[in-house]
Amino acid sequence: MLEDKKIVLGICGSIAAYKSALLVRLLVKSGAEVQVIMTPDATNFITPLTLSTLSKKPVLVDYFAPETGEWNNHVELGLWADAFIIAPATANTLAKMANGLCDNLLTAVYLSAKCPVYFAPAMDLDMWKHPSTVQNIAKLQSFGNILINPGIGELASGLHGEGRMAEPEEIIGFIAAEIKKKLPLTGKKILVTAGPTYEAIDPVRFIGNHSSGKMGFAIADQFALMGADVTLVTGPTAQINKQPSVKRVDVTTAAEMLAACEQYYPDAAACIMSAAVADYTPVDVSPQKIKKQGNNLNIDLKATVDILKTLGSKKQPGQILVGFALETNNEEQNAIQKLQKKNLDLIVLNSLNDAGAGFKGDTNKITIIDISLQKTAYGLKNKNEVAYDLCQKVAGLIK
Repeated sequence: MLEDKKIVLGICGSIAAYKSALLVRLLVKSGAEVQVIMTPDATNFITPLTLSTLSKKPVLVDYFAPETGEWNNHVELGLWADAFIIAPATANTLAKMANGLCDNLLTAVYLSAKCPVYFAPAMDLDMWKHPSTVQNIAKLQSFGNILINPGIGELASGLHGEGRMAEPEEIIGFIAAEIKKKLPLTGKKILVTAGPTYEAIDPVRFIGNHSSGKMGFAIADQFALMGADVTLVTGPTAQINKQPSVKRVDVTTAAEMLAACEQYYPDAAACIMSAAVADYTPVDVSPQKIKKQGNNLNIDLKATVDILKTLGSKKQPGQILVGFALETNNEEQNAIQKLQKKNLDLIVLNSLNDAGAGFKGDTNKITIIDISLQKTAYGLKNKNEVAYDLCQKVAGLIK
C-alpha cells in the first residue's frame, strides 16, 4: 500500500523518538520515499545522522539549512507529500497544530500540507488525560487529521497506563489499512492465474511452454494496489509478487490449476486467466525415467480440461471473466471466437507477430475486445503498464 508513496515523517521531542528509526526503516522497506523533519528538541533524543542514513535523505530541522544557507520550503514539502505522519507527536506539538502555531519547520509544513495527516501521540498518562490535550486531539480530528491511538504500558515516568506511542509496525499497518479503505476495489476478491503448466512425461521430463508468469504477476500486483483481495494461482515460475497482500497458490499441472480455480472462483468478483495452460497432457506417466531406445519415442496425449470454458459455464451474474489469446495467425478472428465460445466479458489479444509481445519479455502489446466486440488497442508497453490498463478496464466493469 505504501509503495512509491511520498511520506513526510515529523518527529517531536519525546523519548519515543527512538522508535522513529525503525519506523523510517519500515517505511523505506515498504517502498516509500521518506523525508524526515525533526523539531529542534527531537534532536536531543535521536540524531539526525541516524535518520538520514536510514531515509537516504538529509534530515530537515530548521527553516534554513545551516551548511548551505538554503531555505527549506515548507510549502513545497506540504505539496510534495502523499502523507504526513507525526510520530511521536508530543502534547506541545499537538497544541501548536490545533491552534495554528508554527514556530518550527515541522508545524509550518503541517499548516501547508494538502495530504492526509496522521499523528501518533506519545506522552505521560496525566498529560494524555489532561482536558487541554483531549480538547486539542478532538480539534485536530475535526480538521480531518487521523489519530493513531497510543498503547497502554509502562511509561517513561514509571507510571503504567495509556500514552505509549504505537509501535512502528502498528503505525505502518494502520496507515496501510486507511489507504486501502479509499481504494476502488477494496473488499473485492479477484482471482488471477499466471505462468505455464507442466505436464509430466516421467519423473524428470515434462511438456511445458515458455511462459514466465510476468504478465500474470503484474496483473495480480496491480489489483492489490487497487485494494482488492487477490488470489494468484500460478504454475512453475521464478516470479515473486511485489505486493505482500497477494495470496499465492502454487500448482504444477493443468488439473491442479483447475482445482485451485474452482476453489476460489465462486467468491471472485473477477477472474483474469493469463496462465498459459497446456492443452494436452500425456495419457500415461512413466513412474521411472524413460531410457533412450531407438530413434523415435511416441507419447500419447489427451486433452486437458478447458479451465476457461469450465469457469465460463459457471459464471454468476455480475461476475467478470477475462481470457488471454496469444495468436500467430487470424488473430482477431480467433480471439473473438474464444471470447464468445467461452462466455467471457473481455479477451486480451496479443500476437507473437508483434515485436516485444509474448512470453518471457518485459513488454507486451495488447488489444482488449469486449462482448460487444469493441476493440481497444494499446501500443507496446512495459508489462506493469499493460497490467494497469487491463485492471482499469476490469475495475470499470466491476463498478
